Amino acid sequence: MDVVEQFSVYWVELDPTRGGEMNKTRPCVVVSPEELNAHLATVIIAPVTSTIREYPYRVHCFIAERDGEIATDQLRAIDKSRLKEKIGMLDESEISDLRSVFNQMFCV
Repeated sequence: MDVVEQFSVYWVELDPTRGGEMNKTRPCVVVSPEELNAHLATVIIAPVTSTIREYPYRVHCFIAERDGEIATDQLRAIDKSRLKEKIGMLDESEISDLRSVFNQMFCV
């Protein structure tokens, strides 16, 4: 597999899961930087849900011709073998919003 780009969106097989973790095969945004993705067998992803709840720290997006939310509260490291078809990339506005949320979450 080529280097996985940060902010690219893939269909990802999240099962098996436990408890409150998001499950099934769903779009996920790769949030780990290319410098890590090039050297590790894992990537860090944020799942996307089409159930709009407007929870704090969720980022609105438009992926696979549907509105959704990037669930930054559900970040997880996954093996690259869970990555399936690439759907696309976040647009500049979505990337900016996601970076802002990460700054609020982790750089307080």
